[in-house]
Amino acid sequence: MTGRGATWWALVSSALAPVVLIGGWLLAAQRQPAAYDATRDTISALAARGASDRWIMTTGLAVLGACHVVTALGLRAAQLTGRAVLAVGGIAIVVVAAAPQPEHGSSRVHEVAALIAFVLLSVWAAAASKADGGGPLAGRAGSVATGILLALLLWFGVATADDSLVGVSERALAGAQAIWPLVVVLAVRTSRSAPTPQPDRGH
Repeated sequence: MTGRGATWWALVSSALAPVVLIGGWLLAAQRQPAAYDATRDTISALAARGASDRWIMTTGLAVLGACHVVTALGLRAAQLTGRAVLAVGGIAIVVVAAAPQPEHGSSRVHEVAALIAFVLLSVWAAAASKADGGGPLAGRAGSVATGILLALLLWFGVATADDSLVGVSERALAGAQAIWPLVVVLAVRTSRSAPTPQPDRGH
């Protein structure tokens, strides 16, 4: 039964996550003045106080965080530790949405919550892996996914030094983090729904 590995509502939440994130930053960016540059400006700037229609990105971030929590609850095939890491990462994103950057300066709560979210959503794949798992829940697959996400996180960290590609690197990182739970859920549900091959008894 497919629900034993990942519930239908985990599929819905994991599919919704990249939609609200990417759709949110695309729509919100269109509402900003010409000075906003998605190449160098962050996603958080779209939800910062003083941003035009900041509710769009604020809502997108809040829904994204909630989606990760719901997905973690419904992804029963994953290790409990990995599910907990994913859920806490989602909660951290909700805090990011609830503590926007001020129009001038920065918010320590926002920055700390964002850092926690980025780190946890980069490592949950490895923590969710199972010794007898297959697909994206296999130990090797989880390690590879985590390695890629950590590399993107490193790129984002380096990009903040000169601000030239901060927007691009952050979107690459956040987008990959939003998509991976969907990949896992789809793989789990597909493998659970596949018919079990019957042994050839011969004649």
